[in-house]
Amino acid sequence: MASRFIDEDPALAHQHALAASRSAGRIAIVRETVAITAYAIGDFALALRELRTHRRISGSDEQLPLIVDSERGVGRPDRALEEGRAVDRSTLPTAVRAQLAIAMSGARLDLGEPERALQELDIPEADPDRAFEWSPALFAARAAVLEELGRDDEAAEWFRRAEIAAEALDAAAGVADREVIVVEEIDLVDDEGGVDVASGVIPVQDADEDEGEER
Repeated sequence: MASRFIDEDPALAHQHALAASRSAGRIAIVRETVAITAYAIGDFALALRELRTHRRISGSDEQLPLIVDSERGVGRPDRALEEGRAVDRSTLPTAVRAQLAIAMSGARLDLGEPERALQELDIPEADPDRAFEWSPALFAARAAVLEELGRDDEAAEWFRRAEIAAEALDAAAGVADREVIVVEEIDLVDDEGGVDVASGVIPVQDADEDEGEER
């Protein structure tokens, strides 16, 4: 129920998460859900507490970006940067690394360090010619920092790339329902789930054919 309501009514989602925690407070995913819903309603202190409990129970660092952002939320950008630097990023899943870069960049902006905020976003995952699940947010974060630096033309270009990436991912998500989707500035879905950003079409797979064969 928390998952069902998180987008449309985060406060109600949070109440469901709290109800779950009263019955199953030692289960990692329950504490994680409380943390996520607390973050959604702006209770960053509770989010931090629950995220730390989740990490202690699960041993997972996959919610590190949310920890960093929650530290920002309680007004501790220095502490946020310490949290982000405390983990070897090479051990994190790719999407988490991208999310962490965004959170670290935000902490730099909080400290009035836009140049260093831009450096935080200089990661291999910020490929302007390919779109992955993290790309729209990553590109938009870069655009926001460039805007802060007064580099408006570059910022506009990265905002445009963010829109193109989002459109490409939306199109790719719906390819199972049609043979070929023609979308401006989108080309090929690759083996890693990314979309090359160029002019063209997205070929789709036949459900009856072997995986990897294009129709």
